[in-house]
This record gives sequence, structure tokens and C-alpha cells, in this order.
Amino acid sequence: MAFFSFLILTSLCIAGREALNLSDCGAYARRPEPTDISVVCGTSAINLAIQVCPVIYTGYNKSLLILNRIFDDEDCRGTLDTSVTPPVVRFTFPIREGNACGSNFLTTSAPGTGIFSDFSNIQTVNVSGVIRSFDPTIGTITYNAELKYYYSCAYPLEYLINNTQVDVSSSSIALKDNNGSFISTLSMSLYQDINYTKPLTMPRLGLELRTDIYVQVVASNLTSQYLVLLDRCYASVNPQPTNSTFFNLFVSCSIDQLTTMLENGDSQKARFHFPAFRFIEQQNETLSTYYLHCITRLCERSTCNTFKQCNNRRRRRGVESTVVQEGITEPSVLTVAIRTKTETPIVSKEEALFAGQSDGKGASVGLGITVAVLIVIGVAAILMAATFYRKLKRLS
Repeated sequence: MAFFSFLILTSLCIAGREALNLSDCGAYARRPEPTDISVVCGTSAINLAIQVCPVIYTGYNKSLLILNRIFDDEDCRGTLDTSVTPPVVRFTFPIREGNACGSNFLTTSAPGTGIFSDFSNIQTVNVSGVIRSFDPTIGTITYNAELKYYYSCAYPLEYLINNTQVDVSSSSIALKDNNGSFISTLSMSLYQDINYTKPLTMPRLGLELRTDIYVQVVASNLTSQYLVLLDRCYASVNPQPTNSTFFNLFVSCSIDQLTTMLENGDSQKARFHFPAFRFIEQQNETLSTYYLHCITRLCERSTCNTFKQCNNRRRRRGVESTVVQEGITEPSVLTVAIRTKTETPIVSKEEALFAGQSDGKGASVGLGITVAVLIVIGVAAILMAATFYRKLKRLS
């Protein structure tokens, strides 16, 4: 064990000779500060950067910064970057359990709030760890302070594709907040065939009603640890569904009878299709235009089957049209618009004739004819009365 420790110390010291010296740091040679670490919470990897001059000032070098006590893995060692000012030591590792350089993965669940208030179980995965200084001093005492740089990335696993706020926290010597998100890996596309090979191009005059619309939500460049599970998809009259009429295609186990789910929660893509419809409130418009939204969950492979069960996701009220009560605070970043044709009425000859007579000119002509007929009848009556009167006078 002592020999193994000696080998570690020897390799660290040899590597340390390649690091910067205190004289190379100039004005950046100072005590460590809370802002010395930066954390980028990416979609497939986490990137850490620590200012190296305060580390040298404290008595260490870049090779004496150890990620999660892992000494013997080159992929988990820091790399000196002198191309930036001030120079930093960079650590990069994937977001994948078993290969994340000893990072801790903790998945927590809590009831949904806001736009997710219909779901009783919203998960967040927290990836955390610490970079510590390794003191090579052999003896009873040391004059080097111990350095600890904590990091933490919190990824929510529930997303509204066209509107998502992701809160990510990280920490070093003091807390450092950063934003990270998986939302950039998600996209929604429409297709015209069940094989999803022909993208749907919206006709200028809109789709025929009952035309099958094939929807695919896919995750690209996402760590293989997570699968895509659609929790809810719905259409709304306005791009932002706040105070807008909407129609649920499905919510958890409540699926509209004309919506067909093809794949969900089994891979990094989800697929379903439904026939084109129109909103009744747009019946006086040539085109019925509405917008498709999907609330998408990223679930770990081991937990997706659990979320597929109905008793783990709260049912929403029916699938009838109603008005959204919850507000949405951010503008859409992805909106899929659908336009459908409204039916053109066929007018019969009798209806056309009636319509032609229903305007002001037709009414005037009809009124003139009626007056003329009444005058003729009146004159005839007067002549008959005069003839009858003369006959009565002769008889008397």
C-alpha cells in the first residue's frame, strides 16, 4: 500500500513539473475565491474549469487536483489550458452512470407545479461531486490548505417542448448557479407516412380533414441513459395556450379514440398519429389553424416502465375542449402549426335564385308587381259596379 502511494506521489510530482510556476501567474497569484470554478451542465457531458493560479498560490499544481478521489484514470484528470486568461484546469466527463468519473447520481421526485401541475410525479436527476487537492507532504504537519471544489448539476426530466425552463445549480468553494438543459436535444416533426420517411409539408390551402398526421418527438445527442416518454400532447388555437381553447390528444392513460400511439417510452423517440380536425370556433374561416404541443418526460431506462403505469401519472379532466387556466411565462421556442381546410358549401339553383331575390332590388321589383296587380283589380271592380248600377236604374 505504501509502495502504491509512493508511485502515485511520484507520478503526480513528475506531471506537476509541466505545470505553471507561481512566477508565471503575475497578478492572478492570489488566494482562492468562490468564483474560481465554472460549471457547464451540458446535454451529454459536464465541463468544469478551475483557475489554476490560486491553486499554485496555495501550494499545489494542476496534477494535484483529483476528481472524486480517482487517481488512476487518465480520462478523469485535469488538463491545463493556457489559451485563456487567467489559465484554467479543465475536467470533462460524460453524464452516464458508471462512467462519470465517480460522480454521484441522485434522482428525486416531487409533485408537479405550474404547467406540470397535472402530474403527481416529476423527477429531477442531480449529478454532483468534488475536486480535492492532494497534499504530497510526508510528515506530521503541512502548511498547505486543503482545497475543495464542489459541483452539482440538477436536470429536471420533464419538458414542455415549446416552452421549458431548466434550473441547474453547481457549487465550488461557494455556490455557483448555472443553467443547463436537455431541451436542445428534443425536437418535434410531422410526417405524412407511417414509416416516418416523408416529412409533412403543409399545403397552402391546408390539409384535408381526416388526413392522418404522424408526429415524432426525438432526442438527439442525448446520453443513452434516458428515454423519451410523452406525458401529454394537445392542440391549441393560439401558439401560446394561455387562455386558449385546447384539445387533448392524450394525457397519460386518457387517449382520444382517434389518436394512435405507436411508440412511447421505449427509446429516444416517441411516435403517434391522429386524423386532421378543425376547431369549431374557426368555422367561419377558410383555414382552421392550430398548434401542437407535447409535454415530454426524459426517464431513466429503469424507471420508464413505472411511469407508463396509469397510477403513477395523474389523470387530467377528459378530452373535451376547454380553456387553459395555467399561464406560460416564456415564449415558445418550438411551435408546430397545422392548417386544415373548411368545407365549401354547394349552393343549389333554387337557393341561388332565392339569394338573388333577397337583396334590395329583388324586393323593390316584387313590391311594384304587387301594386300593379292591385290597381288592375280595383279598376275592374269599379267598372263592374258602374255597369250593375246602370242596369238597376233602367229597371226602375
